[in-house]
Amino acid sequence: MYLHGTSKINGQGHLEIGGVDATKLVAEYGTPLYVFDEALVRERCREFVDAFKASGLKFQVAYASKAFCVMAMCRIVEEEGMSLDVVSDGELYTALQAGFPAERIHFHGNNKTIDEIEMAIDAKIGCFVVDNFIELQMLNAIAGEKRQKVKILLRITPGVEAHTHEYISTGQTDSKFGFDLGNGSAFRAVEEASKLSHLELLGIHSHIGSQIFEVEGFRMAAEKMASFAVQVRQEIGVTFKVINLGGGFGIRYVNEDTPLPVSVYVKAITDAIKDNFGRNEYPLPEIWVEPGRSIVGDAGTTLYTVGTAKDIPGVRKYVSVDGGMTDNPRPALYEAVYEAMLANRATEEPTEVVSIAGKCCESGDMLIWDVNLPKVNSGDVLAVSCTGAYNYAMASNYNRIRRPGVVFVSEGQSDLVVKRETFDNIVGNDLIPARMKQVSKTV
Repeated sequence: MYLHGTSKINGQGHLEIGGVDATKLVAEYGTPLYVFDEALVRERCREFVDAFKASGLKFQVAYASKAFCVMAMCRIVEEEGMSLDVVSDGELYTALQAGFPAERIHFHGNNKTIDEIEMAIDAKIGCFVVDNFIELQMLNAIAGEKRQKVKILLRITPGVEAHTHEYISTGQTDSKFGFDLGNGSAFRAVEEASKLSHLELLGIHSHIGSQIFEVEGFRMAAEKMASFAVQVRQEIGVTFKVINLGGGFGIRYVNEDTPLPVSVYVKAITDAIKDNFGRNEYPLPEIWVEPGRSIVGDAGTTLYTVGTAKDIPGVRKYVSVDGGMTDNPRPALYEAVYEAMLANRATEEPTEVVSIAGKCCESGDMLIWDVNLPKVNSGDVLAVSCTGAYNYAMASNYNRIRRPGVVFVSEGQSDLVVKRETFDNIVGNDLIPARMKQVSKTV
């Protein structure tokens, strides 16, 4: 397993993250357990901010909180001087409870509800990213009722298809997101938005997909956005102050993944903006981006305890752990792949190929197919790397399994930032109708 950030093998032959022995984390907090390398999270934040500073352009780097949203993470983002993207009232509430400045919050989503819009306007967030004509009218009406003028970007689908999994590719024409550039709806949206008295149109937004390892898609998106901006300025006199090119910057999950340094992505974006807007004598806009996975993905490690095993001679050996698709649904959703190691026996040479199975009552609950490990014993601690993005965020209570706790580690210290769920959490919202026969509890 590739060691990211501060991870290393210590003198006891154990995996250590942030200066804390993984076996000690297991002893204190139990398993499954999400562990975040705080120093690596902060390093990733600074890589983006520093790369944009070097460009000389005005910018905002907004962390896409859908990747991993808890109050402690919002606090880190605030401390690192970044903005924050949210896509629901729950993410917005989390950010506000963490004390995140509302004026640096951007609200995304293709189906914002009236309640969510009202909540965001009342909080005085910095910007809405508008996704469709219904939302455009609804947002203007609600803002009018509240006697406010709200800032917006229009989400554009630029017709750029990123080289990634179809479920996480979003910039192509056939997408549920945004106003299409090719069929004219994007232009009509600008015309309409510019006439609505309670909206201030800052500019446009695009997002071409996720887990992208090349820069050509970002260059193409920048070129199309610039061309559109020039057309809009010439035909209806609207000048965009902001161009948001989204996120999607890839990370290394396994050896075959080849992400570029953050500075390379950012330079490609900023150079494309300078070239395409400069040649048209268009005022250079402020550039916004929205990294999520690339901030937290490789900073997260999930620790499990090994339980049972099933060896089918000539076929496969299954090794089961005390988690699975409830804490990491990504392999089941889109065949995501991971690396792993035995955290308590990290210096031992691999001797067998096994497949890591989860504990859910589903044949598809597999975390990793065919991983090389030392002979695995019940009670071993399995570490799976790069689980910082979309693991806790997508976790569920399927089979009424309790969601894991989350720990931040840094400089030899561990801090619990999300408690492990309890049985009371599992049944906390359950109600038994009064008409049903009352029985005494057996537990």
